[in-house]
Amino acid sequence: MKIGFISLGCAKNLVDSEMILFLLKNAGCEIVNEPSEADAIFVNTCGFIEPAKQEALATIEEMHTYGKKLIVVGCYAERYKEQLAKDMPFIDRIITLADYPKIHLILNEIFNDEGVKFLPLKYENRLLATSSFSPYVKISEGCNNNCTYCAIPLIRGRFKSRDFSELVDECKKLILNGAKEINLISQDTTRYGIDLNKERKSLLPELLREISKIDGVKMIRFLYLYPDEITDELLLEVKNNPLIVPYFDVPIQHISSKVLHLMNRRGDEEFLRNLFKKIRNLIPNAILRTTYIVGFPTETDEDFEKLYRFTEEVEFDRLGVFTYSKEEDTAAYNFPDEITEEVKKNRLERIMKLQKKITRKKNKSEVGKIHKTLVENYDPETKFYYGRSYAFAPDDIDGMIVFQADKTLEIGDFVDVLISTSYGYDLIGDKI
Repeated sequence: MKIGFISLGCAKNLVDSEMILFLLKNAGCEIVNEPSEADAIFVNTCGFIEPAKQEALATIEEMHTYGKKLIVVGCYAERYKEQLAKDMPFIDRIITLADYPKIHLILNEIFNDEGVKFLPLKYENRLLATSSFSPYVKISEGCNNNCTYCAIPLIRGRFKSRDFSELVDECKKLILNGAKEINLISQDTTRYGIDLNKERKSLLPELLREISKIDGVKMIRFLYLYPDEITDELLLEVKNNPLIVPYFDVPIQHISSKVLHLMNRRGDEEFLRNLFKKIRNLIPNAILRTTYIVGFPTETDEDFEKLYRFTEEVEFDRLGVFTYSKEEDTAAYNFPDEITEEVKKNRLERIMKLQKKITRKKNKSEVGKIHKTLVENYDPETKFYYGRSYAFAPDDIDGMIVFQADKTLEIGDFVDVLISTSYGYDLIGDKI
């Protein structure tokens, strides 16, 4: 049985895909890259915002043209199962997130082959779809923040941490199999463990310390931090532990206190401004990454100008901007004073134009510096290597380090790269 598999959406969805891929391969299926070669095609969908939903539907339609058995899983399947079944009756099976605990039984039913048996889904059993040197580890599921624009709690449910020792064991296994960098992810990474102890205390610092004891780990990164859950203990752990990269991915969504209140986001303008000052004062080489939502209902020109000036002031190392997507069943769906798509687009373009200037300035300041770089790829035609230092996350958002070397390098090695110039979001240099 040949299987084609397409994974859409975020890194958290990718982890689910990798677990399903393991089940398929372990049962004897062959994973193929070309849909035309497959006997069955899986599409793991995202259902978070409108562009992601449109991508999911377009991908399903495209895969249908190959005339193969078609199985749709993931967030869109969870959120719109009945609508999918009605609008796309050609889908052979829709598997929701709620079905995942019994997915092995469903797969047995789908393939109906006495010689093929599937195991239950487990985090420790994954077929890594990206670099084996830099895997993701999902430390919790769901979210309790209930931001008024966000459908994640509707899709993924309430926040639930994974078992502490299970996570450490998973990291040990990944490192034993060649991982150099561990990337901790969840919907709300800073909340990890508050449901595992009576004190309702985050166990993220403790988890980071335990993972850093594993022989062979070179870098530990954690992504998706809620601002008011970043504790002094966590900051000091990053500052004092050389294996934890000083990379802070803190989506704040806005700076206007009024807009933040309507979004049901904790903290206000003063708190956020002080937080980023605190991080940079304590850890001068910290990388700051965030995301904004522009065009949220009631966002005035004054609110947007606050956000623009804040961007000028803080000079984030990495910044992503989304226009507000109206999502059914969320609290903001019926909010008055909607912003036109034209205004949303103009605001996004203004922020991104400013951020490009900031990025160019910051990249120029890296010229002459040395980055300890994980070698991830090589292009024999251009003779360029591609990799990342602590300053670049592995999710294809930040850019990368592009460099040449006077001798052959092994993928997965760490090398020192002297930065000579930059291009767009990438740094260019040479191995020294």
